[in-house]
This record gives sequence, C-alpha cells and structure tokens, in this order.
Amino acid sequence: MPEPFPLSPLPPGASRDAIEIGMARWRECLNKEANRHLAARLRSVTDESNINALMERLFFGSGFLTECVLTDPEILLDFLARGPQSVLVDVLANLKQQVSDCHRHQDVQSAIRKERRRGTLAIALADITCVWSLEQVLAALSELSDAVVSAALSGLLLDADRQGEIEVLDPARPERSCGYTLIAMGKLGARELNFSSDIDLIAVYDPENAPYRHARGPQEGYVRLTRALVKILDEQTADGFAYRTDFRLRPDPGAMPLAISYDAAMTYYESIGQNWERAAMIKARPVAGDLELGHTFLAELRPFIWRKHLDFYALQDIHSIKRQIHSHKGGGKVAVLGHNIKLGRGGIREIEFFAQTQQLIWGGREPGLREPGTLSALAALAKAGHISANTATEMSESYRFLRKVENRLQMQEDRQVHSLPADRVSLERFALFLGYEGADSFEKDLISHLSGVEAHYAKLFEEAPDLSGPGNLVFTGGEPEPATMASLEKLGFSDGAKVFNLVRSWHHGRYRATRSTRSRQILTEFMPTLLASFGKTLQPDQALTRFDTFLSGLPAGVQLFSLLHANPKLMDLLAEIMGGAPLLAEQLGSKPGLLEAVLSFDFFKPLPSRDALEGELRERLGDARDFQDILDLSRQWSGDRRFQVGVHILRATLDVDATGHALSDIAESVLRAFVEPVEAEFAARHGRIEGSRFAVLAMGKLGGREMTVSSDLDLVFLYDHEEGATASDGQRPLDASQYFAKLAQRFINAVTARTAEGTLYDIDMRLRPSGNAGPIASRLPGFFGYYKEDAWTWEHMALTRARPIYAEADFGQRIDAGLRATLTLAHDPRKLLKDVAEMRLRIEREKPARSIWSVKFLRGGLTDLEFLAHSLQRCQARDHPEVLSPSTEEAFGQMAAAGLITQELATTCASATRFMRQVQGILRLTVGPAFDADTLPDGLQAALARAGGMESFALLRERLIETAANIEAIYREIIDLPAQAILDQD
Repeated sequence: MPEPFPLSPLPPGASRDAIEIGMARWRECLNKEANRHLAARLRSVTDESNINALMERLFFGSGFLTECVLTDPEILLDFLARGPQSVLVDVLANLKQQVSDCHRHQDVQSAIRKERRRGTLAIALADITCVWSLEQVLAALSELSDAVVSAALSGLLLDADRQGEIEVLDPARPERSCGYTLIAMGKLGARELNFSSDIDLIAVYDPENAPYRHARGPQEGYVRLTRALVKILDEQTADGFAYRTDFRLRPDPGAMPLAISYDAAMTYYESIGQNWERAAMIKARPVAGDLELGHTFLAELRPFIWRKHLDFYALQDIHSIKRQIHSHKGGGKVAVLGHNIKLGRGGIREIEFFAQTQQLIWGGREPGLREPGTLSALAALAKAGHISANTATEMSESYRFLRKVENRLQMQEDRQVHSLPADRVSLERFALFLGYEGADSFEKDLISHLSGVEAHYAKLFEEAPDLSGPGNLVFTGGEPEPATMASLEKLGFSDGAKVFNLVRSWHHGRYRATRSTRSRQILTEFMPTLLASFGKTLQPDQALTRFDTFLSGLPAGVQLFSLLHANPKLMDLLAEIMGGAPLLAEQLGSKPGLLEAVLSFDFFKPLPSRDALEGELRERLGDARDFQDILDLSRQWSGDRRFQVGVHILRATLDVDATGHALSDIAESVLRAFVEPVEAEFAARHGRIEGSRFAVLAMGKLGGREMTVSSDLDLVFLYDHEEGATASDGQRPLDASQYFAKLAQRFINAVTARTAEGTLYDIDMRLRPSGNAGPIASRLPGFFGYYKEDAWTWEHMALTRARPIYAEADFGQRIDAGLRATLTLAHDPRKLLKDVAEMRLRIEREKPARSIWSVKFLRGGLTDLEFLAHSLQRCQARDHPEVLSPSTEEAFGQMAAAGLITQELATTCASATRFMRQVQGILRLTVGPAFDADTLPDGLQAALARAGGMESFALLRERLIETAANIEAIYREIIDLPAQAILDQD
C-alpha cells in the first residue's frame, strides 16, 4: 500500500446530501457484492478516516467519479494496495489483450470504455490524494489516451485484415508498418492531456507503402478507417464514450479529406502552411499506427517548424497574431464567477501562447528550446535567457494551479468544461472539492495567479500597437475562442462561428488571392479593420459572405489588400457595397480594379454632361490598337462610370432624375462610340452602299433617359438609301436589306458580347416593327409606313419614348419629323381607351405584382403612370404636338402647360413617377427587382427609407401605399371607367 495520504475531511458547512446518498449507495453496493472477501476488504478500508474522507470527497464533488467507484470498487482497493502506477500498467495491458480478442466493433468499444474508466478513476484518485504531482497526472492521462487510441486502431486494422482490405503483417502488432499514422496535436501531443479533453489528431497515410488491398484504393480506404476510428472513440454507448476526437487541426480541414496522404500534407505545409500551424506542430508526436512513418513525417517537417533564419514577414505575422489578442495590462477586476480558466484573461491559453511564440521565434537557431511541454518550454526559455527565471517560475506555478483547477472541473461530470461555476453556491461547492476551506480562499489564490499571468503576457504586446479591435480576434486553431466570439458579436455579427470559419479558410490559402505568404500577412494586419467595417454595415454576416465570394474570384490579393490597408475609408465603402448592394458587389467581383476609381478626386461629384462623357470615352479609345481593344476599353470605361453612379445611388448623393440621366448618358456615349468602328470593320469586308444612312433609335428607359442600374437597352435600327443604290460595293457585296440587317447584328454583338472585361448591356429588340418576327433593321419609309397602317396601339404608345441617339444630322431630322408626324396621326380615341385598358389587364394577369414593392407592375405603380402619360399624349398630340416628350415626368408637365390636364394632376403624377422610380432604383441596386422589402432586416429597411427620403421604413411603406392608391384612382377615372362605358355602349 502507498504512503498514507493526508486528506482532511470536508468542513461542517459542506452540504451532506450528496455524501449521504453516495454512502448509502456504497453500502448497498457492498451488500450486493458476491465476493464476500472483497466486500469485507472494502468495508475495512472505508473505516479508515483518510479513506473515508476520500470517499466523501468523491461523492460530494463528482457524479462521474461516484459512478466509477460504485461500478468498479475493486479499483479503489488496487489503488490503495499497489498505487496508481500499478493500476495504470494493468489497464494498459488489459487494453492490448482484450482488443486482440475482440471480433466486433461493439466489443472493442466496450473494452476500451471500461478500461478507460478504470484508468481515469485511478488517475483521479492519485490527483485528489496528491499522491501524484500535476506533471504525473497529465502524463498518465496522456499515456492512457495513447493506449486507448492505439487499441481502437489495432482492432480496426485486425477487422480490416479479416475483411481482406488491409494486409496486417504481424497480428500481434497490427499497427506495425501499416502505412497509416495518427499524429497527436495539442495537449495530447505534449503529453499534457486534460482529465476530459478532446484529443486533436491528424491522420496521415503513405500510399506508396500502404498495404491496402481493396479496390477502393488507399485514400478512400484510410478515410473510411479514420471515420470508423472516430465512431469507436466518440460514440456514446451504454458504457459511455472513450474520447471526443477533433481532426480540425489537419491541413485546410474545410477542403482536405479526413485522412491525408503524406505528399499532400507535405506540399501544404511547405507551400501555404501558416505560422500558427508551425506553433501547433511544436507539440506534435505520433501516438498510434505506423509510428516510424509518423516520426519520419515530423522529421521532414522540421525545417517548416524550426526555421534557421526567421524572415521579417514571418516575424511580423507572429506579432500580428499576438496583437490581435486583447491584452489587459492590469487594473481591471476579473469576474471569478463563470470565468473561463483556459481562454479567459490570465488563463491557460495565455501561458501556452507566451511560451510557443517565443519558441517559434528563437527555436530555429536554438534547438534546446524545442520542448513540446509548456512547463519544460518555460524552463528552456529561462535557461536560454529569453525570459527571466522569476517569470518562468511564476508562469509555471500558475500553469500548475490552473491545470489542476481545470482537471477538477472536468472530473465533476467527465465533460470538457473550462468555466468556473456561475453562481456563488456552486463555486463554494467546487472550492471544497478542490481542497479549499471555502470559496473566498480559492478566489484569492485564483485572482493572484490570473493577474500574474496577464501581467507577464501583456509584455508580449508592448512592442507594437494593438490589433485586437474591441477584444480578441484570433482565427487560429480548430475552434473559435469565446473571447473572439464575444468580440465578433460586439462588432455586430450574429453568427460568430461562420465568421471564424470564413476567416480561417482565407488564412488556409484556399483562394488564389490568399495563397501567397505576403497576402495573408497583410490580411492578418488589417483583419480587425476589415471586420469593424463589415460590422458597421446593415447586414454584417451577409456582407462578409459576399466578400468571401468576392475574394474567391480574385486572381491575386496583395495589391488589393495593400490598397484597402492603406485606405480605411475605401474598406468602409467596400463593406457598405457588400452589405447593401449585391449588384455593385457582383461588378466588383469581376473587376476589383473599380475600387481604385473611388480614390479619384471627383468620384463623389455629379457626372459630367453627355458631351463631356463622350469626349472622355473618345480619349480612352484613342489608345485602342484594334477593334478588340475598342470593345475592352469601352467596357472598362462604362464599368467605371456605372459603378460610380451605383455608389451615388447607394449613398443617396444624387436624385433619381440625375442618376437616370447619368446612366442613360453613359449608355448613349458607348453606343454612339461604337457605330463608326462597327461600320468601318463591316465595310472592310462588304463595302458601303452609296448615299445610305444608318441610325440607332432609343426606346423605353433609354429613350426617356430614365435608366436604372439594371436596365437593358430597347433599340431599333433604321436605315435608308438612294433608290438606285441597292447593294454594297465590297468584296462580298450584300443587298440593302441584308447589309443593314447584318450591320445591325454586328452592332448588337459588339454591345452584348462578353469579353475579358465583361459585358456592356443586354439589348431588347422587341419594340421594332412586328416585334421578334420583324426585320432586325428597318428602312425608314417602311418603318413609318408600318406605324401608319399596321402598328398596334401599344406600339404607338411605346413610340412616344423614341428618340434617335445616333444619326447623321439630316437623317436625324427626317427621323424626328417622322416620329412627330406618326404620333400626331388621327386615331380613334374610343379604340385607344379600350386597348389601353385591355393591355393593362393582360399585364396584371401575366405579371402580377408580388408585393407592394414590385413598383413596376403594382396597381398604381410605374406601368400605370407610363400608360397614363403615353395614352394622354397620344390622345392630345394631334392638336397639341408640344405635349410629346420621351420623359414620363416631363410629359405630365407639358400637358399641364398646354392646359390639357390640371396642374394638380400633373404634379401628382410627376411626383409619383419620381418617387416610384426612386424606390425602384434603390431596390434594384440592393435586393433585386422583385423582392418583398417587408421581409428585409431592420437595417436594410432603414436604408431604403433614407433612399426614399423618409424618416422610417413604416413611413416609406405608408407613402408607397398611399401613392399607389392615388394613382390607381386616377388611372381608373381616366382609363378604366371610360373604357368600360365604351364597352357597355358597344
């Protein structure tokens, strides 16, 4: 029997309920014991005062240990008779023997759970009785875990051998030369395992030497083997569980398989392995499987972990990681209740990081610092003079204290917990279980250690400014720290785990933009700024997700990250775009260089006139070497300018008329710039038709200069020629109709083709005579003849918005005159009203408004306003041609000026048109044309309200409903009721 252990009884103030229940169950257990000799021995030992105190301590402090000792009381006798080491040796031997005799996974599971329970009970008894030091307790827990993992893997290999999938070379030692190894990381790797810790593992296999015989091949086979291992260890059974396993410290866990080939792992670490992964690898060691393979793997990784010459940027990255941890430099009181002793202020993680970062910096040149254990690392750092002996002593004492507290917390229910009880009664109970007289004395010692650790830890941050933002922002390791989660929540993110995984994937170099070491270093430096900017957006989580999509498409990252790092306001704008304007985000995704335009001095000023824009574009196209350059340069220029207008809309710096004119002027400038190059390229093959003219006629929103950010172009192509010149004079002549049809098609292709610089616009040709069935280009006399003889009412209405945007002067004058003559033709007003009413009903049936926010098709929305303007113009134009205007708003004003409608009606309709267009514009920029804005988050609703000129979303909605109701009533009075009366008369 080992030396008697001094264990004082619990103080009288301790609650006796759990103790009495435990003792009653213990007596019941002894009464049921079939082996009378064993029962007698157990009764005799529990009569001893110190052993009785131990039993009370177990029953009082740990439900888990209570169940262990009641399930297997013989372990208590073995512990008392032979000591914990002998018990542990028996457990390890039993593990090996029992697994070799098992032929089913369930049997393996049961065996390892029972032996793990026996082993942990013995180790817990050694800890509670102080028979073992902390170092011995941690080493024993690690040794037990090694044996359990090894036993589980051996059982799987033997089973796979029986199934003919793997050839086990030596059934007595199935792991030998199996071509598969398990590398332990973290505390298990350092032989510092917690009482109820997860175990961090990396599975590596060598496909060249793996004795895997199944047709699936080694990769799938070893992945399946690893999954089976996880199940055997993790699964909760009637006997409990063995160990929770975590494979997230493997290379790029979001993309890499569960088991990684030797070469793939080496390639990852040598190309994009990160400094925090180097730090993690300090603790790595093979624990199961082919140990020789594991040692070879780690030996080959040694140059990655321990660099002889630490380059400047790697050192900067280490400091950046440190500085993203919020360091309290004293003065703040630690709240003991609920404090996380692992990740909280002054906790275990701070001690580990304190040692690891300095090991990483100096260990390449000083092999003596390459100690995996935290205590041995602190001692080595002190011996080498990198920290003082006093610092090493104080940090080591605090480490031992905190690890002891951590183990006792986890002993209570065999759960991986790190936080102290959140209420005073539970804290008092825990302090007693830990061996204190009460919570006050425990709290005093705890605060002393936490304060000492944070004081030493803070010195790591004295050399550089803080990068932590509102708190910890650490994106290393396999799971987010609570402090980082709290910081993300404080910044405005609702799903901190998702943010952690996104940022972690960037650091893994999964995207081209983050593959270079330099790009990841810059990203680390300005990550707090980036997250703070996104946190200020209306939808931080969605904005960051869009930014992730944006990053995934970038060819490189250094230039953009440097730009953003140097210009925080640019970062704010990027976040604003990602959070509130997906259309602009999509543009940036294909052309990130657009952000550079924001830095120009006039970016936030109103756009210049159309003439100035045309001059600017001509100057840009002056650099073109060929037609392909014209296509690319025009797309670059248009993209820059349209992006600029989109930002103005997002920030509400221009009203809807100004943005509509600006977007229309940009489109018109590009179209006008294309005609001559397209004609010249076309003429090089087909020649020209003498005396011919070609024109581009704008219809729809471009015709009315009311374009939105997502508008396509409604175009009609017109031509004319002298009667005698009916064919072109080129090498491949074409008759006139073919010539201009092909020329128009070539023009359409130039506008719509996708080049390396993206696309310009979609073109809609359905407004040409006879729609899609009509010729792609119309000769001028035939065009107007069609409207005089065959056009439908809706085609006449659409023609009110037509205007030539490219035509030689005399030809343009002829087109204008023809448009005026056509729109002032006599018509049947009764037929007009009936046709308009019928068209509106058909649109309502085929394209009903999905919500009040579908402002185009909403009753009382833009379609009704446009129908009112077009039909009223058509009714009055014969006698009052001055009412004709491509602009809907201007048409109402001109009809009022002519005395044809009241000024009140004109003002109501024009104001409603402007308001509806404004709502439509911001919706198309932010959420799409058919989105129900009532379902948007509060922040985005507020942004819509601001864009609509209202103080709140409720007021915006109220105004929209009221405006639509007014316009619907006007439409009914002017169109629907007269049309119904005509139908009734007929």
